[in-house]
Amino acid sequence: MNEQGDVVLRGVVRITTDSEPVTDADEEVFIIYSDLQANSKSDTDPFRGLGHVDSRKDTMTISFELTAPNHLSDAKISGSQHTRKSHKLTKVMDKTKTVQIELFQDKTALRSRRGDTGSVLWKASIDFARLILQQLHAQVPDSLLKASILKSAHVLELGAGTGLLAAAFAPLVGHYTVTDIGDLQPLLRKNIAANFTGWPDRCVPPALGSNVSVEELDWVTLSNTAPVQRGKLVSDRPVDLVLAVDCIYHPLLLPPLLETINYLAIPERTAVLVVVELRAEDVIREFLALWLSHSGWEIWRVGGSLLHKPYVMWLGWRIAP
Repeated sequence: MNEQGDVVLRGVVRITTDSEPVTDADEEVFIIYSDLQANSKSDTDPFRGLGHVDSRKDTMTISFELTAPNHLSDAKISGSQHTRKSHKLTKVMDKTKTVQIELFQDKTALRSRRGDTGSVLWKASIDFARLILQQLHAQVPDSLLKASILKSAHVLELGAGTGLLAAAFAPLVGHYTVTDIGDLQPLLRKNIAANFTGWPDRCVPPALGSNVSVEELDWVTLSNTAPVQRGKLVSDRPVDLVLAVDCIYHPLLLPPLLETINYLAIPERTAVLVVVELRAEDVIREFLALWLSHSGWEIWRVGGSLLHKPYVMWLGWRIAP
């Protein structure tokens, strides 16, 4: 846990000093929804629906166009004026990159299995993936995730749904564990296999995707299991970063979700990033109140305007007892 100039470092996560500590659920909800309302008045396209991308399609291709690092365009290169411009342009073009991800959806499950929202792709995952990929590609000095730590980190994602984030982030991390309920395991495995050749049986290090594992993890089952038995339900590999992106929507799932986060987080090691699309105010309030009721947590609202409305992002960090 370090503070370095204008940033605060919590494990693999780096937040700017305009990030705000969260100590009261009511106060936090008032701030974020007041801000949301103020921004919605100037929004030229306020309608988003529930937040899924397109639940009518069986397959989707998601492309991220990553632009060149800003510092390259200002680089001083010796030589003639013509050579300088040509060299600069070549370097910038070499640094542009397209990341393309193929995903299957199970649109039938969305309609037939009650409460099954993970079978289709949601906008929050795309927007969060774009943020992280662009920051790391452009070598942003104060990027949310510290690249030098991330490359050896174990990232575990809760409620992974279609597996978009695993396909996007796996090449950047030490190990990526994708988790969701049993009903979504076939879809998750299908999508990981579609994006990493030979996965899982013929995908060996250092091949892309060889560091990805897919595991069933039901928060309700874990929360109902005695603490001494929970190790049988999830990998025993220590986790450096827990991701929960757009997982907060059903009030009944909030206590088991937080119990799962609390179980996975190692004090002074595991950072927890929670990304939420702001929908029902009461659900957000209940989530925050429950999280704050767990002792030993430091919670921050991530600043820097990294994700524009209607999102909010929180960083959780367990303090050593």
